[in-house]
Amino acid sequence: MAELAFVDTHFHLHDMKHPRLRYAWLEPDAVHGFLPDTDPLKSQHYFIKDYLAEIRFANVTKAIHVQAAVDTPDPVAETEWLQAFADQTGYPHGIVAECHLARPDAAEVLDRHLQYPNVRGIRNFGEGRYLIDADWRRGFVELGPRRLVSCIDTRVELADDLRDLARSFADTLICVDHCAVPMARDAASFKAWRKAMDVMAQMPNVVMKVSGLGMADPLWTVESIRPYVLGSIEAFGTDRIVMGTNWPVDRMFSSYPDVINAYMELVSVFPREEQVKLFSGNAERIFRI
Repeated sequence: MAELAFVDTHFHLHDMKHPRLRYAWLEPDAVHGFLPDTDPLKSQHYFIKDYLAEIRFANVTKAIHVQAAVDTPDPVAETEWLQAFADQTGYPHGIVAECHLARPDAAEVLDRHLQYPNVRGIRNFGEGRYLIDADWRRGFVELGPRRLVSCIDTRVELADDLRDLARSFADTLICVDHCAVPMARDAASFKAWRKAMDVMAQMPNVVMKVSGLGMADPLWTVESIRPYVLGSIEAFGTDRIVMGTNWPVDRMFSSYPDVINAYMELVSVFPREEQVKLFSGNAERIFRI
């Protein structure tokens, strides 16, 4: 059993047989944007009971589901499905739902999501420099008044756009997923990644999610992910970091306890109070769970 209680801020469920949900990235012939082989994920389903079985010995006291359905005609259907799990089991404690912010009905969709009590945030994939797109921002402005966290899947190259977004919407909390997805792991790429961390960290309403590091480092070790975990904390401080597993995607690269134990070893250099913030306290505060 892990020593510290852990709040997992990033996991996914899916049901390929659900009549109203689509998972374009998990369809038989689907090719992922950067993962070379996602066939191990393409099972018929991964339900909350499957997740709970894997976290049994990891002291996961709370968890946040991040949208996994893609190309679903009505994204609120996923929230409805997830809330039913939460009502039955307590998990997930928070839901980061999907809303297409550039569409005219964005505000209406957000309000429909908020009919479900565990909704805490929104994630909306976009192409290119969507963070500065005027139509997308017209939807983004609706998040702050609704106290919805914006979970953003972005890249190092868009750090300036992320900073501008945060500056323009100072009342909206932005959580960057997966350490901004550092794909290349050579020395020059690390230097660029570390600089981007500092750029994004300039805005006090941006927090960093340490998660998904196995996607670009499938044979990862504690030492290979150390610079990215500690570099994120160095840039954002121990008050603006949350941690997640990206399960079951990162299950392709390790077991669940392996991830938690690696995090525990890496944060052990900090005082106990700060370890608790990193493992659970910040997530509970930021996502109000």
